[in-house]
Amino acid sequence: MIASLSLILLCQLIGEVTVRALAVPVPGPVVGLLLLLLLLLARDQFPSLARGPLANDGVEGASRGLLANLSLLFVPAGVGVVQKLDLLAEHGVAILAILAVSVIVTLLVTVATFVAASSLLSRADEEP
Repeated sequence: MIASLSLILLCQLIGEVTVRALAVPVPGPVVGLLLLLLLLLARDQFPSLARGPLANDGVEGASRGLLANLSLLFVPAGVGVVQKLDLLAEHGVAILAILAVSVIVTLLVTVATFVAASSLLSRADEEP
């Protein structure tokens, strides 16, 4: 479990270092997550890589443990919000408007993606 968590954190660290070194406008954890995905895909293609934390669903088990306790990771964010209540009171209406617009845009993009994927899949099923 410790080795699996270390691998996850190492991928995140490599992602952070890569983003900062290349000045790419992408969050470091996203690059780290892509690296971890590539490692897991490579493990499935090449069984010789299934050693250490990549063996026996080690990374998957550690990930399940993190997801089971995900709510605890929101505690620091909640404390930060409480510390900045004066800013919330001052800019609360603007924050709510931005949140509402972003939710609507997210829903519209999700629907458009679903419709596009659905039409592509239906076309693929119709072809002989």
